[in-house]
Amino acid sequence: MMKKHLVMAVVPFLALGCGDDFKDENGDGIADGIREPDSVTVVTPATPKGTVSGQVLTTDLKPLSEASVEITIGSSADPLAGTTDAKGNFEFKDVPAGSQVLLTFTKAGYATLRATAEIPSSAGNVPINNANVSFGPVTLTRLDGSLRFLLVTPQGRPAANVRATLEASPAGNLVLLNGDSTPAVVSTVVVEATSDDQGALVFQGVPTAQELARLTGGQYRLWVSAVDSNSDGVPETNGFVSTYPAGTVVASGTTRLINLPYSRTSNVELNVEGSNVAMLRGAADPHPLRNMVRPGEPIYLYFNQPVQQSSLLVRLTDEYAKEALPVTVALGNGGYTATITPGNGVVQTGKEYNLDLRAVSAENGDLYSRTGFFFGGEPGTVTPVTIAEARYQETSLTAPTSQQLNAGELVYINFSSPVFTPFSGGDGSSVQVFFNVDIDNNGTVGRTSFGEVGNYSGQGFLLNIDEPTSPYQTRVLNPEMPVFPISHSSYSTRYSFTYSGVGIIPSTTTMQVAFSKQGERGVIQTYQSIWGQPLTTDLTINSVATQPVPVPAP
Repeated sequence: MMKKHLVMAVVPFLALGCGDDFKDENGDGIADGIREPDSVTVVTPATPKGTVSGQVLTTDLKPLSEASVEITIGSSADPLAGTTDAKGNFEFKDVPAGSQVLLTFTKAGYATLRATAEIPSSAGNVPINNANVSFGPVTLTRLDGSLRFLLVTPQGRPAANVRATLEASPAGNLVLLNGDSTPAVVSTVVVEATSDDQGALVFQGVPTAQELARLTGGQYRLWVSAVDSNSDGVPETNGFVSTYPAGTVVASGTTRLINLPYSRTSNVELNVEGSNVAMLRGAADPHPLRNMVRPGEPIYLYFNQPVQQSSLLVRLTDEYAKEALPVTVALGNGGYTATITPGNGVVQTGKEYNLDLRAVSAENGDLYSRTGFFFGGEPGTVTPVTIAEARYQETSLTAPTSQQLNAGELVYINFSSPVFTPFSGGDGSSVQVFFNVDIDNNGTVGRTSFGEVGNYSGQGFLLNIDEPTSPYQTRVLNPEMPVFPISHSSYSTRYSFTYSGVGIIPSTTTMQVAFSKQGERGVIQTYQSIWGQPLTTDLTINSVATQPVPVPAP
């Protein structure tokens, strides 16, 4: 018992004295002059060091001698270099503990591999010296393989002069890093090539499929650039991307046929994806504000695929389709865009126009054909609607009744810009027209007289939309035909009513279109302009022009 107490008293005494009596001048973590260190004579090293070592092998696990190994320590600009011995081994000593190191493995004819690690400076709370970091075994693939692809255009022709990139990964492997099964490793081979006149794309100097298949996840990844054979900045075909597992290439060969895709989705109909005239787009949109073109502004088209240069046909006419209006057209961006420019001064505010458009796809020969309408004007600048003209269709060839409005004759009211009606013809809800004249010759205007100003109780002439599809007819034989068949927009400058009064009215009589009187008849819907503005103000005109009777056949 006395002996046990004596030993416990001596140990603290030795431990207290080691700080002054033991030194470590050589930095090996052991007090100088001590041959058999114990827990007392081990001191904290001033500058702990470590060792980096490993082995480099081929993918079939044979030693790779004379391989270059460079180690970059921390942020040092100058790496240390070494080579592997006959057994593929390498070693770097006196590497500062706690530092990050980057190892680069290279050899001519083999892939390059880079790996990182940190040199440990302690084991738990105990400082250590001469710690070893083991890299390996490291495997590198040989670069003596090739991979071949055949590129074909969507039209079935060889795709020549097409650039492509092939990536083989992983081209090397690090089995263990200090027991870590997921080492920080980078090893990839990237090769570029250009297809020849026959569309052959050959990549040389890549790992063979057999070698790459030995590595976990070994694969080839291919990127083929888009084809722009005429260098106009618009590709004729899209690019191509695919991944080929190395094991699949081993099983099915190294020559692959690649049909390059159309620059847009193949086998779809040619269409207009974008335009400032919404009627021409894929889903025709008739809203006037989305079909409004400023005077002097071109019409722009953006096709979903390129158009043949000589195939684009554009015709332009107004609402009455009486004559073709001047227009020029130009394709751009390899046929993907078109600019339609009406002649100087053709497009005017408040007028409706019709377009006939045809084009042929340069990719699949599909035909695009569309007849659409648009309006002249500035969407944000509203122009008031007025009556531009009134005229009646003369039905008699005898002189006494000319220049006079007779019962049964059709009267046209032409507004200054197209107008929309919410009512269908003949439903009794249309706006009414009244004459400021004593139609029934009872000595007064209005009150209870049908069609006279002042009688707004539903006893006026109903004005209905009379949107034209052809010009006014002036002859019976070979009547005027439209420039091309036009489509209705449901907005029109031309409205009409049939005069059914009992009296004959002079052509200088004032007419009133009573927009303001709709509410008196319990109607809450209103006519509106192409700018979406409701028409609630009465409009008048003081004379009616004559539309001559069509000339009869001789």
